Amino acid sequence: MKQLNLANMCIDELLTRFVEIGLAQDAALEDDDLAKYNRLYNGMDAIRLELKARGKDARLTLTRLYSHPNAQVRFKAAVCSYVVAPEAARACLQAIRDSKMPPQYLDAGMTLRAIDNGTSMLD
Repeated sequence: MKQLNLANMCIDELLTRFVEIGLAQDAALEDDDLAKYNRLYNGMDAIRLELKARGKDARLTLTRLYSHPNAQVRFKAAVCSYVVAPEAARACLQAIRDSKMPPQYLDAGMTLRAIDNGTSMLD
């Protein structure tokens, strides 16, 4: 797979790629393909770091994805933007947890628990 130069991408292109990766992660979870999920995780983390490097406003654009139809996309957007939008991200995580739709509701619940007990490593 060709390495993308994220620094040359506009915010909308980064968000589009974030969604593509989130959807692919969801498919990898359904297929129980951990190796593929882990590769995709690295790509999404690179986008998170690029948005972080561009500042708070760039990271806040992830809140646009809180209403995405896919729970994995919503979950990852909330996790990646929690530091800059904690109340909105928490509400998104809570809604995912309350949905009881596996597997993201479990991840959302564990993330909320880690936030509440101070062991979260969200950045």
